[in-house]
Amino acid sequence: MARRKPRIGIALGAGSARGWAHIGVLQALLEAGIVPELVCGTSIGALVGAVYADDEITELGRWVKALTWRKVVGYFDLSFSGGLLKGDKLFDYLRGSFLEKRIEDLGRPFTAVANDLANGREVWLREGPVADAVRASIATPGLFTPWLEEDRQLVDGALVNPVPVSLARAMEADFVIAVVLSSNALGRHLREVESGKRRSRQPGVLDVVTGSLNIMSERITRSRLAGEPADVVIQPRLGDLGLLDYHRGAEAIAEGRAAAELMIPQIKRLLEDR
Repeated sequence: MARRKPRIGIALGAGSARGWAHIGVLQALLEAGIVPELVCGTSIGALVGAVYADDEITELGRWVKALTWRKVVGYFDLSFSGGLLKGDKLFDYLRGSFLEKRIEDLGRPFTAVANDLANGREVWLREGPVADAVRASIATPGLFTPWLEEDRQLVDGALVNPVPVSLARAMEADFVIAVVLSSNALGRHLREVESGKRRSRQPGVLDVVTGSLNIMSERITRSRLAGEPADVVIQPRLGDLGLLDYHRGAEAIAEGRAAAELMIPQIKRLLEDR
């Protein structure tokens, strides 16, 4: 009797603008014949994962590569409570272009990770409007205002599960590929601090927020992956990209593609042994 092929799941990690690397990772895997059947993501990973689940990853890549700094700024509407940005302009566009469906109607199983601000609990968003789930997952504290869902305030899932391998297992994946975006970002931050680059001036709000998120995400990711290891980890080299460098999508996509291509032979070998 023929063996059943392993069900491949992919867990797309948090990392703000570095998350455009997920596009390159997915494109490289698909071109190599490695097709994740289910996808879950945290923060920017939830955004890219939702678009992949709807088979629109190529279109998202085109949009990302066309982003300029001026366009990015145009999508960011300032807020005076809960975070620096409301995110309404950005998500109005995304809702109409990529996230218009319900999770139940996507072509592949998809789940986003968020965090309940009231009690710190990890929240898995498996149904309802895709745009709402992604907006909740991507609500980085200090940057985006929390997403209100009934009586809950939901914020970035990176606070509890930056690379949701555990969720991919819960979605019944037999083989999990994790994409980690923070692996060398913390090293860059610490090198800048040690060299004095960040001592020469009083840090701004964004410096404090992004630096803190780098440290937090790296530490939590290491801890979670140690206890809940993936079968394969893909780690794009993104240390030179800032968390808000959304206009550098072409670079991030290229780095994601390069990192995935490096791991493809190993992925194929492991899948053959299953």
